Amino acid sequence: MKPLKLALAGLLLSSTPLMAEELILSSWLPPKHPIVVNAIEPWAEEVEKVTDGRVTVRIMGKPLGSPPAHFDMARDGIADVTYGLHSFTEDDRFTRARLGQFSFLGDDAIANSRAYWKIYGQDLDAAEEHKGTHLLGLFMHGPGLLHNNVRKIEKPEDLAGLKIRVPGGYVGDLVSSLGAAPLFMSSTEVYEKLSRGVIDGVAFTYEAMTAFNLTDYIKYSMTVPGGIYNTTWFFVINEDKWESLSEEDRAAIDAISGEAFAELVGQAWNDADTAALAEVGDKVDFYEASPEVVSALRDSGASLEQDWAGSLGEGHDGLAALAKFREMTGVKVE
Repeated sequence: MKPLKLALAGLLLSSTPLMAEELILSSWLPPKHPIVVNAIEPWAEEVEKVTDGRVTVRIMGKPLGSPPAHFDMARDGIADVTYGLHSFTEDDRFTRARLGQFSFLGDDAIANSRAYWKIYGQDLDAAEEHKGTHLLGLFMHGPGLLHNNVRKIEKPEDLAGLKIRVPGGYVGDLVSSLGAAPLFMSSTEVYEKLSRGVIDGVAFTYEAMTAFNLTDYIKYSMTVPGGIYNTTWFFVINEDKWESLSEEDRAAIDAISGEAFAELVGQAWNDADTAALAEVGDKVDFYEASPEVVSALRDSGASLEQDWAGSLGEGHDGLAALAKFREMTGVKVE
């Protein structure tokens, strides 16, 4: 009887699933933000599916740190998985990441994000700028606008003196070069500052107007084909945690990340922009920038692109990367 008992015990053990490896994901956007609901959460669900339940993702109800801290949190193992804006990190570790922040890059978040994953990811060696983590995704949103509640920007001089919230990076330098006063703050701070009159306007997307309840505090929203600016985002996992997963599970997760995630999150941004425009309706005056303003943006932007490319050093051709990016997204800068 003893051998039979041992055999039965072995059978029971072999049929009992091993405890899943749980990844802790710190999320700082509002829980109902379209990117959380339509990209982060579906990705987390897919991780469990493609690993047959061996890996699960728990999205925290509250972030484990401030938005600007999220890259360091993943690198240092405070959280396993994080996402965030490169421009929130105020040092120069993400210099090459600025590729996707310039003006006139593209109006479609899927095309933008695909191009960013390919060109920053490969041509400009994004992994080297994200040491301590494994890259799960790189992405961008749809075209960035300039919103304000003071006046319509009909000529470059109309920007003078306006206090504009910026997410850091290129757009801060851009509005400063045109006479506005850029003020850095994270997305979640904007409502309070705009409603209290601390700032006059904000560099944001269409979807942010509704996602952060800003519609009542914006009168004018200026657009240009290809976007006035963009923001670039990372989606990363702690390197040690990544290496602790089996080779099979890493391959399965990589297959639903990278370019696949760029498409998923890009679609989420596009859908959110469309929904926001429909919700805002005629409550805000949306208008295309005048040729005079577009020319000023182009001139300032070109100068900032040159400065950026010159800062990359040997081995990285920033201007060639930008040209390739615009070729992929179909944008021509005259």
